[in-house]
Amino acid sequence: MLEALQLPFMQRALLAGLLVGGLASYLGVLVVQRRLSFLGDGLAHAAFAGVALGLLLHEEPLWVAIPFAVGVSLAITWVRERSNLGDDTAIGIFFAVSVALGVLFMSMRQGFAPDAVAYLFGSILTVTPTDLRVMGLIALGVALLAPMWRYWAYATFDRELALADRQPVMLHDYLLSALIALVVVVSVKVVGIVLIAAFIVIPAATARLLSHTFAAMTLLSLAIGILSVIPGLVVSYVLDVPTGSVIVLVQALLFGLALLLRR
Repeated sequence: MLEALQLPFMQRALLAGLLVGGLASYLGVLVVQRRLSFLGDGLAHAAFAGVALGLLLHEEPLWVAIPFAVGVSLAITWVRERSNLGDDTAIGIFFAVSVALGVLFMSMRQGFAPDAVAYLFGSILTVTPTDLRVMGLIALGVALLAPMWRYWAYATFDRELALADRQPVMLHDYLLSALIALVVVVSVKVVGIVLIAAFIVIPAATARLLSHTFAAMTLLSLAIGILSVIPGLVVSYVLDVPTGSVIVLVQALLFGLALLLRR
């Protein structure tokens, strides 16, 4: 495995996994605590529609999927804020529309699209330097917004009090939704559209079982999201199996152990 890490594509795969693992697990604590776990699925399928549109237009799928998924995330937030529909209902509507658009775009494309399969199930070994630069920029943006964490936590635990305290809760909701969409899109290459929701939710859910404070939950979720990438990559290399699925299974194993410890 150490010899394999000397190969450029393996180095890119490891770096991409660590970046995406950290980003997904960091925002995942807010997703889990706000009971928006279905949001990951909805945005993943919005990313699928964006990827399909990019392939149809013969453009780089990443550049089409990013604005598409961000637009869908903002629309979901707008519907949640402006109507009395439940979160799951608003997400479910856009989930269905995104899947329908994705299937439509793929049906309009002539011939077999191997790229679409890579985005559906993940292909971490095909991560390009451009993908890494985009991931790095998003990670930098999230790091710069780290001071916002306390306001997001405030609104997460007591939204009404945050509104009464004149916090820009709605603006923060839109910002958080856009960040989650960006992380979902860049994570697609690593774990695939099918598994990205689990990649966001499982580390945070595991951390919630073992933590007594929200800060501890965030730090533990980060540790789980980042460290689970390394054994996942090693096992997938040795057994020649999909990396994304192994990473998620490692995280699921940690969740099972946490559940036993909790009991």
